[in-house]
Amino acid sequence: MKDTRYTVVGAGLAGSLMSILLARQGGQVRLVEQRSDPRRGSKMAGKSINLAVSHRGLHALEQVGLRQEILDQATPMRGRMIHAAAGTLTFQPYGTKAGHAIHSVSRGTLNRAIIQAAGREPGVELEFDCVCRDVDLDSATVTVQDRSAPEVRHLQADAIVGADGAFSVIRSRLQRTDRFDYQQSYLTHGYKELTIPATSSGGFALEAHALHIWPRGGLMMIALPNQDGSFTCTLFWPFTGAGSFNALTTPAQVMDFFGRVFPDAVPLIPDLADQYLASSTNSLVTVRSRPWNHGGRVVLVGDACHAVVPFYGQGANASFEDCVLLDQAMRDHPDDRAAAFSAYSAERSPHTDALADLAIANFVEMRDATASRLFRGRKRLERVLHRLAPGLFIPLYSMVTFTSIPYGEAVRQARRQWRTVILLAALVGLAVLMVLIWILVFILRGM
Repeated sequence: MKDTRYTVVGAGLAGSLMSILLARQGGQVRLVEQRSDPRRGSKMAGKSINLAVSHRGLHALEQVGLRQEILDQATPMRGRMIHAAAGTLTFQPYGTKAGHAIHSVSRGTLNRAIIQAAGREPGVELEFDCVCRDVDLDSATVTVQDRSAPEVRHLQADAIVGADGAFSVIRSRLQRTDRFDYQQSYLTHGYKELTIPATSSGGFALEAHALHIWPRGGLMMIALPNQDGSFTCTLFWPFTGAGSFNALTTPAQVMDFFGRVFPDAVPLIPDLADQYLASSTNSLVTVRSRPWNHGGRVVLVGDACHAVVPFYGQGANASFEDCVLLDQAMRDHPDDRAAAFSAYSAERSPHTDALADLAIANFVEMRDATASRLFRGRKRLERVLHRLAPGLFIPLYSMVTFTSIPYGEAVRQARRQWRTVILLAALVGLAVLMVLIWILVFILRGM
């Protein structure tokens, strides 16, 4: 792949990381981004839900020497802190080991760090305020327009990497090719973001090393810590109906609703009503597609091919893992880019489909189940089973979050484990029953 010319469209998390990996293979990379350069103080617009970076993402960042830099700017979260309506708190650890944690970091901070690294990489050229208008798949030519100029430019390369997000221009062109499968679906819920400020002394108003959840059945609120003592707070509510975004349109309605549903959060946000009414309401989309390539000319990574809702904390981690797997596929097929792209697409897409299902299911779990005794009991049982047989039983969450086991395989392994547990429980129960019957028979014969 040495001296291959690439155009990477999108300098988000996946695009900027992929640019570094391609350059380190000897490629000549042009990275184009429609937003302004964040290295010059510009805030990168777009989704800003705090990210939870875990094993897969950290492994990818380690490949380009950024792991420790990101950890230094992140806050570890060792579990969920559940806020009941009555105000009681329950802590639920994430992992099975003392060191298990996921790491809260703002999207902007993470993206800026990777772009800065890409800018330092020989072989990477960055262009910001550069909008992708169209793409010719067969000639690997991207048509772009600088925001400051009316004319368009045609950037021709050997291959294009589409990393331009859930509403990808590159993928939309692939959708018009034969036998390309595409599906998108929206949740009935959307999200707003608020900020819980630091205390007057600069400290955290809540437990710093936890992801806070206010589960309320059909809706919920979460809060992730920032290093400055604040929390990024996200409301996941229905768009319409009672207790929805559309139902709260005045300061009085906002304050009344929070006072009834999230009473312990009200004192934490002094300008609650103002923040709520000023914050935009955003949608939550799942995207599935295949194949992710057009021969050896075009390939997709990240949300461009598999956007997921944020409830398993794996969106960024999965996008980073895409880059590592695509990089490995290209190393495995050094003389055949088409074979590399095809192998990456075929092997990876079933696992991101599995992740999409996990993320949606975890939304229901977070908003409905985390406050229940049954849920807490199941989590305790998982930890006990893991301690008793660590090589045989690993909780699904741990496999997804703290290992590199492919997502689909993690789901299958979790099902096998529970079938084994249920079978063993049934056999033990049967054995106990047989012993009781034998004892009863012995007693009756003695009479």
